[in-house]
Amino acid sequence: MRLILASLLTISLLSCTQESDSYVLQGEAQGFADGTEIYVYTLADRQPKIIDTITVTGGAFSATYPNSQATSLNFLRVNEVPGSVIFFPENVDMKATIYKDSIQASRVSGGKQNNAYGEFADKMTAFNKRKQESMDRFREARMANDTAEIAEIQSKNLNIVAEETQYKKEFLKSNNNTLFAAMLISEMVGRKELTPAEASAFIDNMDSKLATSGIVTDLKTSIENMKKAEVGSLAPDFSAPTPTGEMKSLKDALGKYTIIDFWASWCKPCRIENPNVVKVYNKYHDKGLNIISVSLDKAEQKDKWIQAIADDKMDWHHVSNLQFWQDPIAKQYNVRSIPATFLLDEEGVIIDKDLRGAALEAKIATLLGE
Repeated sequence: MRLILASLLTISLLSCTQESDSYVLQGEAQGFADGTEIYVYTLADRQPKIIDTITVTGGAFSATYPNSQATSLNFLRVNEVPGSVIFFPENVDMKATIYKDSIQASRVSGGKQNNAYGEFADKMTAFNKRKQESMDRFREARMANDTAEIAEIQSKNLNIVAEETQYKKEFLKSNNNTLFAAMLISEMVGRKELTPAEASAFIDNMDSKLATSGIVTDLKTSIENMKKAEVGSLAPDFSAPTPTGEMKSLKDALGKYTIIDFWASWCKPCRIENPNVVKVYNKYHDKGLNIISVSLDKAEQKDKWIQAIADDKMDWHHVSNLQFWQDPIAKQYNVRSIPATFLLDEEGVIIDKDLRGAALEAKIATLLGE
């Protein structure tokens, strides 16, 4: 009898410790009717790809997936609800809760990355609530013309932003070896909450498996480009077609001082800023100021690009690959929003960035004014 019991215990222990070759995604779909389809996406070659469709039954859904050693990001979408619910497959069972009336509050738990991301998302929701409350108070104070209250609110809002940035940095220190960390670093660099050097330091401490993932390798390239386009760096050279089809390089356009101006005919803030740039150019071109504008228009917008140059009286060098946000020059200079400007000296060294309005004219006046 003892031998039989021992044998049964051994079999039980083996079955409990044997690793499963799959994981389960089980969830609640609150507010969704039976038959609602939930689409499971992954990223393939940096593009969303549907890998499964799950049907809601009785307010719940479930699916089983094979384990994988790949580092990946997945997300859930429902046609009738805008937005996505992201999750990170970690070869462990996961639980999802999707709210029809609040996709932002929907979460997937289970596994280190998902739990850390859920904690982070909740914290960001709390920060956003505080900032919204501050904005509401600001509007009220402005309507009441209460300058003292306005100054106090602005000061407190700066403190909230600083607190949020510090939380993000502390989060990265504790959760650096996650795919979400790479996504967060990319966002923070774009918002200038991290310097390129700080971002590189976080990436250098990632494990080798994560460091070779597509998201991280793209991030490394972006950061290296950003370093090349920082103040004090030699501006990367480029060449692209002019409106008449000839190739024009940055070197061809260099003057005593040169502005590289990223814009597009469809960009309203760019078109609003153009008269100011024209004014500065007309005033200081004879003293050595040159401008080369790089348009982020699309191929089918070439006529609009050319017409906007004429309408806005932008009488200087113009180039464009007509590739929208995929423009290689914009990527080279890590341009993520327009208008964007880089001011170069006669050697092609970047001496300032993103000067607009009165600040642009004041800067050029100090360099070329009498």
